[in-house]
Order: sequence, then C-alpha cells, then structure tokens
Amino acid sequence: MTGAPRARKLPRRAAAAAQGPGTGEYGTGEYGPPRPARPQILDEIDRRVIKILQVDGRTTNTEIARQLRVSETTIRKRIAQLVSHDLINIVAVPTPKAVGMNLSAIIGISVTLPRLRAISDELKRQQEVRYVGVSTGRYDIIVEAFFFDQQHFLEFISSKLSRMEGITGLETSMILEVVKFSYEWEIA
Repeated sequence: MTGAPRARKLPRRAAAAAQGPGTGEYGTGEYGPPRPARPQILDEIDRRVIKILQVDGRTTNTEIARQLRVSETTIRKRIAQLVSHDLINIVAVPTPKAVGMNLSAIIGISVTLPRLRAISDELKRQQEVRYVGVSTGRYDIIVEAFFFDQQHFLEFISSKLSRMEGITGLETSMILEVVKFSYEWEIA
C-alpha cells in the first residue's frame, strides 16, 4: 500500500499537549479544547473617546477629534457605534440633591429564593431606588436608595418594604458622607 502515512493516534493528554498551550481536557492550562481568543471589543481610539466623555459628556465630537488627531467623522461614527452596541450611554444624570433627596442609604435584603425575581422587579419600580443588584453572600439583594429626610426613609422601610411578600430580613446603612463618586473608571 502506498499513499500518505497514517496518522498515529495519540493518547488524549499527549494530543492536547501537541496542540499547544491553552488546550487540553478542561479548557485551561494543558487540558481541554482550545479556548477562542477573547474578542477585543474596544480599540485604543474607542477607549480614549470614552475616557474623554467620562470626564465631560458634553465634549464635542470636534474637540474629541482634535485631541485624538482623527477626523470628526471618525469620532461621530465611533460614538454612534458605541451607543448602538450598548457599550456606552450618554445621559444627563441629575444628582439626588437636585430634587431634594439629601439622604442616601444602602439596604441589604434577604428574601425567600422563589420570590427573588419578583422582589427585585418590584424594587426597581420604586421611585426612591437607584440601584438594585442581586448578589451572593449575606444578602440576596443590595439596594441603593435616596430619600428627602429620615421620615421618608422610615416610611419607605415600614410601608413599602414591609409589604413585599418574601422579604425575610434587611439591614440598612445610612450614608453619612460621600467621599468619592465618579463615572471615571479604567477600561482595560
């Protein structure tokens, strides 16, 4: 018989090692199938545009283009793509102080797990609530909420939270002073 030589069948571990690093049985190290490269969502221009907008969301496309030494059209298209792909939002965010809400609190809530979604959905509809996160650890749900005063805070807990079926416990922490609040965070 002539023709191409037959490929030798390698044991599973040896076959994975022959494929190179990042392959093998379990997807990391020398085990598992090769993992696809993590797609690079943002390039350097996108990152720099976002950084500029984080400092001042009202910066004009022309000014961003000048700073980055690219055309205004490039910036306009980049921002439109970032927004349309839900990678950034450009909004005016009034501070709670603008509407007289001078008191903020973090509320840790324990719930019966079958009611987790229903309670988190109900919480997100509350006017006072700005953030709802389903979490692991001591609390099932973490909430950040803003209030006009201590009486408003008390009414929220005693009238709204106490009526939500499935809440088994909560712990409140009133924020005394905000030391840092920023929309600027590093994007890798």
